[in-house]
Amino acid sequence: MKTSKLISAVCFWLSSFGVYAQTEYFISVEGKDSNAGSVEAPFASLEKALEEARKASGEVTLFLREGTYRLQKTIVLTTADGNQSKTLNIRSYPGEKVVISGGQELDLDWKPYKKGIMQAPITDPVLMDMLLVNGEIRHMARYPNYDEQAIRFNGTSAEATAPSRVKQWKHPETGYLHAMHRSDWGDFHYRITGKDNKNQLTLEGGWQNNRQSGLHPDNRMVENIFEELDAPGEWFFDAEKKRLYYYPMPGENMEQAVVETPQLKHLFEIRGTASEPAANIHLEGLQLTQTVRTFMEAYEPLLRSDWTIYRGAAIFMEGTEHCSLSDCDLYNLGGNAVFFSKYNRDAEVSGSHFTNIGASAICFVGDPQCVRSPSFEYSQFVPFDQLDRKKGPKGNNYPADCLVKDNLIHKIGLFEKQITGIELSMCQSITVSHNSIYDTPRAGINVSEGTWGGHIIEYNDIFDTVKETGDHGSFNSWGRDRFWHPDYKTMEEMTANHPELILLDAVKTTTIRHNRFRCDRGWDIDLDDGSSNYHIYNNLCLNGGIKLREGFYRIVENNIMVNNSFHPHVWFLQSGDVFTRNIVMTDYKPIQVRQWGLMTDYNIFTDSTALLTAQKNGTDTHSLVCEVVFANPSTGDFTLSDDAETVVKGGFHNFPMDEFGVQSPRLKSIAHQPEMPAPIVSRSNSEAPIEVWQGVEIKNLTTLGERSATGMDSERGVYVLSVNPLESIHTQLKTNDVILKVNNQPTNTTQEFKEALKEHKAGDKITLTVFRSQKEVSLSVVLR
Repeated sequence: MKTSKLISAVCFWLSSFGVYAQTEYFISVEGKDSNAGSVEAPFASLEKALEEARKASGEVTLFLREGTYRLQKTIVLTTADGNQSKTLNIRSYPGEKVVISGGQELDLDWKPYKKGIMQAPITDPVLMDMLLVNGEIRHMARYPNYDEQAIRFNGTSAEATAPSRVKQWKHPETGYLHAMHRSDWGDFHYRITGKDNKNQLTLEGGWQNNRQSGLHPDNRMVENIFEELDAPGEWFFDAEKKRLYYYPMPGENMEQAVVETPQLKHLFEIRGTASEPAANIHLEGLQLTQTVRTFMEAYEPLLRSDWTIYRGAAIFMEGTEHCSLSDCDLYNLGGNAVFFSKYNRDAEVSGSHFTNIGASAICFVGDPQCVRSPSFEYSQFVPFDQLDRKKGPKGNNYPADCLVKDNLIHKIGLFEKQITGIELSMCQSITVSHNSIYDTPRAGINVSEGTWGGHIIEYNDIFDTVKETGDHGSFNSWGRDRFWHPDYKTMEEMTANHPELILLDAVKTTTIRHNRFRCDRGWDIDLDDGSSNYHIYNNLCLNGGIKLREGFYRIVENNIMVNNSFHPHVWFLQSGDVFTRNIVMTDYKPIQVRQWGLMTDYNIFTDSTALLTAQKNGTDTHSLVCEVVFANPSTGDFTLSDDAETVVKGGFHNFPMDEFGVQSPRLKSIAHQPEMPAPIVSRSNSEAPIEVWQGVEIKNLTTLGERSATGMDSERGVYVLSVNPLESIHTQLKTNDVILKVNNQPTNTTQEFKEALKEHKAGDKITLTVFRSQKEVSLSVVLR
């Protein structure tokens, strides 16, 4: 006892002389900035607490007591706040809810306008970009009206920009046009500047997508047009009259409603430089909310990927070391949530919940000036004789050695569609572990290019992705690095003659392991356009299989592809790729593969026909066909018994099925799980014969597993097992489609399907009614 008291006294004595300095300040919505900042007499503002904290040394903790703190301007933290010898913690007081908001509450005097619409004057000089009523984001007056079930932008129409509609708008210059890319590769946004004498819109914008192929003719939406204010939940602010119009939701009492509008693009910025980093600054236990939309800000291309991006977010870090965001809630944000720009080392985002995010959740984006011989658009390239052929980056102005762990990310991309849960571009060795990511318009995790590899993607649960776009995956990457050329033949010759070019940018291997993926509108894992130097193993792919396009040095082993297979696209000679010890349940889906890598063998097929087809292509000499019985697929357990032929002879090794996604009890209790597929019985053992029509394998839909895989209501229709990707019809029919009608004539069996086609000849255009993604769609197909 005497010894412990002596130690305590010594510690107190040392601290009083600054050897061990630890300082605490308290902030309360009921405090005063004239107070001392103690727990008994707290400050009123975070700004005042920071002013005092900058005078202290050692470790400083700012405790915010329960309440909502509305920022008047962005909090900017620098080396004065945290550095190599000083730590700053900004956190909520234990057990208390602290909200940091960039929004302003409006004091409104509502009066009826007409047709159920209310109006109120706004005399304060506030920015009216987003509106929240009782904590819920409301939508600007728009066409078409908001539809929660609609696939893109919650409702799109070709009529959105039709001259007949534009003619009705007195002031189109208040509005915005949002449109999908012509091929659904992301989106575009425009400020409407007016209309011409033919009622065609004049526009400013379109810089938000790096593939300038034009707008989709149908998938368009306009907003902030007064004449379109005609549905509950819509609003319009007349800036000239300074008047807000709002159509209340059913049962909404506007006299009691809390109405807020965000005012800031960023809530916190932590800023330093690579030579003098801001360091050891930590945000913990905060609720961070209400920033404005940023889709019309300046964007920059992320090299030759499909992306351009706004370099900013609610939490923005540039030039930092050892900074973190932990156990926070980020919601109702107009743009990106967290952005690590240029130099960042040993940063961490953990234990946090991201939802209702306008753009991406977490971004790591380095400085393009660190890239050797960069190109910034798909069709651009640097000629071989002008290439910088040194390996790796120039300088260190990029994120590296950072951790994203145990975060729940969902309902993101509210306003922008070329977004992702976690974005990696021009960075190195980022670990992404135990995150749950779902309900996204594009990928859950996106790697924009090979610069500079070394990432570890592990134990994540990613599903319900690619909901509003196309040609993508739950995990997506591009690899349009220095060796890559938009002309395949040129690229093939260059890499054959100079293989040393291949890993000049992807200098470290990126590992994808122990994840669970499900993509219903693309691939589970999509390595696109030259993605190189990957090791992919122990992943559970629930629906979309694994795609490798172009690229070099990919090892894919010990993965399970439920009801799907391997998709090799446009492989190089001498690619060095390996595909082995994987469980595949349908035929491989090759496109322009002349040589199958270093090894495609020792895999486990559930279908003898699929294996025979593979062996005819010169692969899988030693692969097996065997019945695969999973432990309990309906609950997500795809473990095989230890004595299964797959394990004993095939060399497949089980991996844990209960470690995907978030782990903290707080997040685990609210995280969703993916829908589990029912494994389809082997086609070779199916009672219904398989037929081929114009490169499409079809059969009668007859089993419960097939119903589960397609979402059909009964065992009827013509089930599409696979589509030859080299057939022209491939652009229309897709695997797992069910053909229900030919020109409105029911086709419940393959026999009825053939009968319906008898009266047609090559060159005729027919309409197929197909069940896809839980609904009927019409396809126009020209017969061969």
